[in-house]
Amino acid sequence: MANFCDLTGKGPMSGHYVSHSNVKTKRKFLPNLQKKSFYVPEIDRYIELKVSTQAIRTINKKGIYQYLKELEKKGEIALGF
Repeated sequence: MANFCDLTGKGPMSGHYVSHSNVKTKRKFLPNLQKKSFYVPEIDRYIELKVSTQAIRTINKKGIYQYLKELEKKGEIALGF
């Protein structure tokens, strides 16, 4: 499975390990993804998503249905309920 958030699209970034002698070696920064089930009362079902912790915080603030509607309005996702 790819390391991408289902909602925000966050993915791996590249960078460097930097040693004490300032030698740079390539590395990857992986996003903090969690597999989580959300209950959506408007459609009366659970959906399982692989989301970043930032997306979880936004969902806790706004609610899952409102957040999905905003992303659909922006054209980032298509709701297929």
